[in-house]
Amino acid sequence: MERTFDLIVLGAGPGGYVAAIRGAQLGMKVAVLEKKHVGGVCLNIGCIPSKNLISSAALVSGAGKLAGFGVRTDFTGFDYGSVHAQSRMAAETLSKGIRYLLDKNGVTLVEEAGRITGPREVTTASGEKLSAQNIIVATGSRPRQIPGLEADGEQIFSSDDMLLCKELPKSICIIGGGAIGCEFAYILNSFGASVSLVEMTEHLLPNEDAEVAKALAMAFKKKKISVHLKSKAEIVRKDDQGVTVKITDVKGKAKETTVEKVLVVTGRVPNTEDLGLEEVGVELEKGFVKVNEYYQTNVPSIYGIGDVVPTPMLAHVASKEGELAVEYIAGKSGTEAPFVPYIPGCVYCEPQVAGFGVTEESALAQDSEAKVFKFPFKGAGKAVAIGKSEGFVKIITDRDGQIVGAHIIGADATELIHELVLAAWKKIPVQEVAKMVHAHPTLSEAVMECCRGYEDWMIHI
Repeated sequence: MERTFDLIVLGAGPGGYVAAIRGAQLGMKVAVLEKKHVGGVCLNIGCIPSKNLISSAALVSGAGKLAGFGVRTDFTGFDYGSVHAQSRMAAETLSKGIRYLLDKNGVTLVEEAGRITGPREVTTASGEKLSAQNIIVATGSRPRQIPGLEADGEQIFSSDDMLLCKELPKSICIIGGGAIGCEFAYILNSFGASVSLVEMTEHLLPNEDAEVAKALAMAFKKKKISVHLKSKAEIVRKDDQGVTVKITDVKGKAKETTVEKVLVVTGRVPNTEDLGLEEVGVELEKGFVKVNEYYQTNVPSIYGIGDVVPTPMLAHVASKEGELAVEYIAGKSGTEAPFVPYIPGCVYCEPQVAGFGVTEESALAQDSEAKVFKFPFKGAGKAVAIGKSEGFVKIITDRDGQIVGAHIIGADATELIHELVLAAWKKIPVQEVAKMVHAHPTLSEAVMECCRGYEDWMIHI
């Protein structure tokens, strides 16, 4: 007998499980199908285990500084296998937590793949038919495979392979200087690996503010990470000695280096194949599901969220899209699509990077009256006190003091950015943020001081 639901969600990642739970909260009978990882790539082989590794890397990096405080240590190394095991434990704990939340909210979890076989029908891998008034596709993405750089899981790694690797490579070439590449560069360098980082554009984090990206490159070089910008990498050969990589810069100058592993992190592609989407008439464009502002496809009963739609491939974006799609389905009043420029992007290396909205370059190109002001962390007492005065806060406003972009590099940047996101979203003038009392000593004082820059009254600079 066919099971019937109000909502079926394909995929239990950060978009899918949030959509399922929100649907249940709004009174829907919900089923979510997940063939592999409850919690999705982010939780299992993405942002959660990588942040655990980053935390461990910071501890290892900090251990080397203890001698400066008179602490006698005999730091002869560490067991990377134990480090890896802790990252897996964190992922498994949170995955179990998602299972608990689904069950708590009465969501039916079907641990199989599903295929859409009608506008309101899904057929599981085992052949069971499920029906629902609405279907949400939240099947996520996978690492992009580049011809000549295909991951083999042995010498050439994807990000998935790297997070599942139990042994620390002695040397590695990372191809791709985006957020994932920079985080892995920091992690592996902190644990003692020799790291080369290759990026084909003119700076790391190609979508980030150029000044921030340059500051990160300088910080990496101080850590002995070899950074190659405006360069491409190709594999010359693989053998028992390792992988030989040819790195060629924009001027045609080439050098070869042999490393134990190569990590390729050059983007991700949506998982939209073999879902039955085209058979039921859902429009795709370059592999992405075409949706309206409420994530509804041209087939009214089918929605797409997260990495399968052409919005930023970020876990928090997927979660918000899941909420909005379900609330729209439920007819909840006040539902509004997120304003994409105000979605923060974060990079969790050291120093941390966070930003949203326009960059300095694009702002000045678009608006001659745009204002840009910056405050260094070395002007914040807390940053100096804890020995983390590297970096700065940069804010960009229009002529009226409305924040249109903000970019931070430095300690806890990924936490500090949200005050500015809120101000931009709710159109709170930067002058008002400057007036707000910030506790002393805190790193957030750097944000306050930067906001004072609009009226040129920074105190500690």
